[in-house]
Amino acid sequence: MEKQGDTLATRHADPELRLTLLATSDLHGHIQPHDYYRDEPAGGLGLARLAPLVEAQRRAAPNSLLFDNGDTLQGTPLGDYAARERARDGRPHPVIAAMNALGYDAATVGNHDFNYGPDFLTRTLADAEFPVVLANLTYQDGSPFLPPTVMLDRRMQDSAGDWHAIRVGVIGLAPPQITIWDKPVLQGRLQSHPIVATAARAATGLRAEGADLIVALCHSGIGPEDDRPELENAILPLARLAGCDAIVAGHSHVVFPVPDSCGTGILHGTPVVQPGAFGSHLGRIALTLRRRDDGWRITSAQADTLPARDTPDETGPTQARILAVTATDHKATLAYIRRRIGATTRPLTSYFALISNTSALSLKATAKRAAAARALEGHPLAHLPLLAVAAPLKAGGRGGPQNYIDIPVGPLSIRNVADLYSYPNKLRILRLTGADIRDWLERAASIFRQITPGGRDQLLIDPAFASYNFDILNGLTYAIDPSQPAAYSADGLTRFETPGRIADLCYQGQPVMPGDAFLVATNSYRASGGGHFGAATRGDLVLDPNLTAQDILIRHITDHAPVTPEPLNTWRFAPMPGTSVIYETGPGAANHPQDIAALNLTRLQDSPTGFARFRMEL
Repeated sequence: MEKQGDTLATRHADPELRLTLLATSDLHGHIQPHDYYRDEPAGGLGLARLAPLVEAQRRAAPNSLLFDNGDTLQGTPLGDYAARERARDGRPHPVIAAMNALGYDAATVGNHDFNYGPDFLTRTLADAEFPVVLANLTYQDGSPFLPPTVMLDRRMQDSAGDWHAIRVGVIGLAPPQITIWDKPVLQGRLQSHPIVATAARAATGLRAEGADLIVALCHSGIGPEDDRPELENAILPLARLAGCDAIVAGHSHVVFPVPDSCGTGILHGTPVVQPGAFGSHLGRIALTLRRRDDGWRITSAQADTLPARDTPDETGPTQARILAVTATDHKATLAYIRRRIGATTRPLTSYFALISNTSALSLKATAKRAAAARALEGHPLAHLPLLAVAAPLKAGGRGGPQNYIDIPVGPLSIRNVADLYSYPNKLRILRLTGADIRDWLERAASIFRQITPGGRDQLLIDPAFASYNFDILNGLTYAIDPSQPAAYSADGLTRFETPGRIADLCYQGQPVMPGDAFLVATNSYRASGGGHFGAATRGDLVLDPNLTAQDILIRHITDHAPVTPEPLNTWRFAPMPGTSVIYETGPGAANHPQDIAALNLTRLQDSPTGFARFRMEL
């Protein structure tokens, strides 16, 4: 592509061709317009909802290509059902069947597509009627796990009505941390490589094969400007790479450019689009190409995103096909999630999980600790103190003001378990020191902004910090002092020299000393370094019971029906008289006045993005 500063002068005799690139990303198993966690229709999300929008774009721009950018298979009970319950019967995976019906031209995979293991992934992708590429993840011997690139040979019509052969090279890229996050299923089998360096080599190869245009499907977000080998969100340095003409971004679930923002979606001279998550948006990159003596050159480019809410309500033929080819699996998933397993005598919510101990986290931690205790029976280290890690996986953030758990008193079914824990992570038991425990908690406590004592109405939560990294360690008691500077950056990559925020750290009333030994029940993602918890990676693996978090919850709820999860007095804020903070949470929090009263919260005006705001006195 002609980067900024190149001449856009053209000769009218040269053929001009307009090409539209359409893209989805981070579908996470959202196909049918149904919210499996609430078990109710959800018309605003899902691939079926986007289908009429894709059809409309194809009619408006016959020269078009459709891509998917990964994290496609995991993320809803439909994905879990297809991976765990669905027998191999010769039919394609429901997500692949839907993508085949929509007619994708190419796709890549994301980190969560590996959650069920590489063998499941390769079996699933075998039914795809479109190429799936990935360049920066290979087998240990360097041979490709998936084809690194593909050349799409298409015939397209220029503005004068003449037809031309166009060669579009496609590169697939994903976060190099995949081999860390899914270490239990990938270790010893696959290895990852840096995004930008891999893209440069792949682009050179595609140019040598005669590519007129190169598209990078990069399951990575918009992050730092400077490249480094382990960079997770590498879109900006990738956009500076001369070899890539257009980029589809993803992974971080943001929308870029934001609709109606007047932005052109050009980063470092390269058009970039990131279409949100769950089918919320369709990405679109509009290119104008003109043929010169040295081949086709891009003379103009613009990227934007089209909200699913703008899709016409009437069902189009492609949408009807998607609904039809996934109907059997959708019906089976509904039967699966509706299996009753017990009941709860307390509501299970995450509205206040970032400022207090909650019943939902208590349930998860208690279930995990009990499962770990059973697994450790007879083990030589079973005498050591046992702690359990739990975190609020749904507590706002990028998921928005509806991204909260809200399970009422009453029956519990599989869908509630999936709501409480939506990832197929497994139990891991580590041995750590008291110093490691303190460091683990300092990483978690970095979710809070630094608060000035005596200040009023200061925003409490750092929005760059993912709520699923706010770990609590059941079995301990401790205070968090947000008047101290954070020990870690929001992404966990930088450790600062600070006095620390964790105070009064005790086990059974006794101070935790640096050399004390503990067993910690956590999940496979965290034990492998997910979330950049260095303390977890320093721990010794004591036991791998091969139990998933969902299986642990199901057994606990079944064995203790009804469950009565009392909030555990694990942590508290250090008191700061005369100091108030603003806490943002979901608007559904207003339906829990007893929690609001217990925390002495005052309702304020909602945030511009739809979060409910409360004043909290520290």
